[in-house]
Amino acid sequence: MIQPALNCDLGEGTNNEAQIMPLIHSCSVACGGHAGDHGSMENAILLAMENEVSLGAHPSYPDRKNFGRATMEIEDEQLILSIQEQLRIFDILLQKHKVPLHHIKLHGALYNETVKNAERAIVYLKAIDSYKDRCYLYVSYNSVIARLAKKLGFKIKYEAFGDRSYMEDLSLVSRELPGAVLEDKQKVFEQIHSISTRDSVRIRKDHNVTIKADTFCIHSDTANAVVILRYLNEQFKISDFG
Repeated sequence: MIQPALNCDLGEGTNNEAQIMPLIHSCSVACGGHAGDHGSMENAILLAMENEVSLGAHPSYPDRKNFGRATMEIEDEQLILSIQEQLRIFDILLQKHKVPLHHIKLHGALYNETVKNAERAIVYLKAIDSYKDRCYLYVSYNSVIARLAKKLGFKIKYEAFGDRSYMEDLSLVSRELPGAVLEDKQKVFEQIHSISTRDSVRIRKDHNVTIKADTFCIHSDTANAVVILRYLNEQFKISDFG
């Protein structure tokens, strides 16, 4: 088995992109909703090109105050226009540098809501309909958004999180709770290894749940993201996945 594909959310002001890029296969770039501006987007694009990393857009609620991690009361049409504008700006920069859009991945609260909420998922898919034939969508396994996207003809890749703890229903443990973010590099490796080899993630000490993934996310704002990514690269090179 080859090394699992690793991805990272970038352009969010963490200033560690140059260290992260050589360690990942794809990146999702904040495009102005929760973070990011022309400068940060272009910097991420150039670094990705230099390191042969696939580029994706990372739209969100237009909510910089809460970094897109809080539910936002917003009209459907307003949300659609916001997502489309975020993608339009990022797409202009991609075209400037003649690189393709590999995927679109939602951020934060909006990502989590489309996992369970069909109405919100439909609004999102409506917003990105024109990208249907151009790129993949990164979505969670067995989620509402995954089922709807496949039904409507979108190409999807299942994403799992290496540095986040899971609930029984495969939703993520709230960041407000202890243990929600995994910062121990060995635990992150073990979680990704388990999903990669057994389609299984540990929920409690004695209980696992089925999950599938094509790509694994490490958040750039996880405290020791670079250390974790280096460790994952080292371990997967020497692991026999036994």
